[in-house]
Amino acid sequence: MTVLDTQQNETIRIILGRRSVRVFEERSVEPEKVELILECAFAAPTAMNAQPCHIVTIDDKELLTKIGAANERTRMAGGAPLAFAVCVDVANYEKVHRLTDGTWMEDSACVMENILLAARALGLEGVWLQIANRPGREEVVTPMLRLPAGVRILAMALVGYGAESKAPHSGVDEARLHRNAW
Repeated sequence: MTVLDTQQNETIRIILGRRSVRVFEERSVEPEKVELILECAFAAPTAMNAQPCHIVTIDDKELLTKIGAANERTRMAGGAPLAFAVCVDVANYEKVHRLTDGTWMEDSACVMENILLAARALGLEGVWLQIANRPGREEVVTPMLRLPAGVRILAMALVGYGAESKAPHSGVDEARLHRNAW
């Protein structure tokens, strides 16, 4: 196997195969898969190894349906069997680590990507549902998850067995690639 043999490199195959899937089978995700996804999530790199992220797992169908009905852009949550809400106690994070430049969002994004890649590696599909800084989302979802004051939710990963399939990514978009300078 060579480095360029993407079909034989499992990690590359998972990355290229990860697509946003928004329609799921009505089938629960096995607890052992949930635990492994969580282990991968908590392995994500963070600034100064602060590890600020908290994760709320959601498998209550009624709650997922309420989240889905809360906002037009969150509607797909109602059809998911599982969600991982990635949250940070922002005030505490900024106070303790003196990172007041939005670094919590970058740390949370690493956790989100690990969740989605781990799900794909386990035969599941998912989609990144942005919550923070999106009008009508954060202020509605935060109380539904009973987040304490100061805790913000970056996003939710909706995960399950995909009821749709998409071709893997391939190639490089040369129109968006710039080498050494724009």
